[in-house]
Amino acid sequence: MRLDVVTIFPEYLDPLNVSLVGKARARGQLDVRVHDLRRWAYDRHSTVDDTPYGGGPGMVMKTGPWGDALDTVLAEGYEEGARTPALVVPTPSGRPFTQKLAVELAQRPWLLFTPARYEGIDRRVVEEYATRMPVYEVSIGDYVLAGGEAAVLVVTEAVARLLPGVLGNAESHRDDSFAPGAMADLLEGPVYTKPPVWRGRGIPEVLVSGHHGRIARWRRDEALRRTAANRPDLIERCDAAAFDRKDREVLSILGWAPAPGGRFWRRPEAVEE
Repeated sequence: MRLDVVTIFPEYLDPLNVSLVGKARARGQLDVRVHDLRRWAYDRHSTVDDTPYGGGPGMVMKTGPWGDALDTVLAEGYEEGARTPALVVPTPSGRPFTQKLAVELAQRPWLLFTPARYEGIDRRVVEEYATRMPVYEVSIGDYVLAGGEAAVLVVTEAVARLLPGVLGNAESHRDDSFAPGAMADLLEGPVYTKPPVWRGRGIPEVLVSGHHGRIARWRRDEALRRTAANRPDLIERCDAAAFDRKDREVLSILGWAPAPGGRFWRRPEAVEE
């Protein structure tokens, strides 16, 4: 996979040289190119922003530098054999970035990121390149950052770890929280490793029982408990058919009940508790 990132802060992307992403780059599984947008700002101050039409606070990133930068990066990529690019635009107003979307992006051979600063990029830039390639406007959460570079790091790591050969164990991501294809989108439960006792705290006996069925059931129950506590919305939007009899028992203990429409809901007394 090829990744191009255009930014006014190339140094912000230095973490892409470490950990799983860095190793994937070193092995040639991930080709990451970081480009300084100011290379395409032609005045002596390297200006990439201007005041917004219609007034208001802040500055807007200009069409000229972005258009020239993207044209150049795309041309260079095509000359080197890259094909079928997709534009990824980090923005608080984008669609939520989810594991499902990470899987979709991991299937694309070439991603081009445009992390913005200030009040964002002139809208015409996105509209222009949407006529040439798929555009993904993504948000990593309901909050606002100073720029989109942190979002690039988040998306890149989520996508890179899904690429073949990047993880040491190819099955590792199949049990991730939010992993597509699971019976229900549940958070992962707690995990443990050696020693068996630490500061007087042991581990659940079932994990050393050797009984794989009981271990799987315990992990499922803990996932249900954690999801109910931290992300009840995941249970609320899940089809009731995704839960087996034991799941329903656990959910009932936790204060949930099936609704006529095929979803589970928390009983009012459980919410108050």
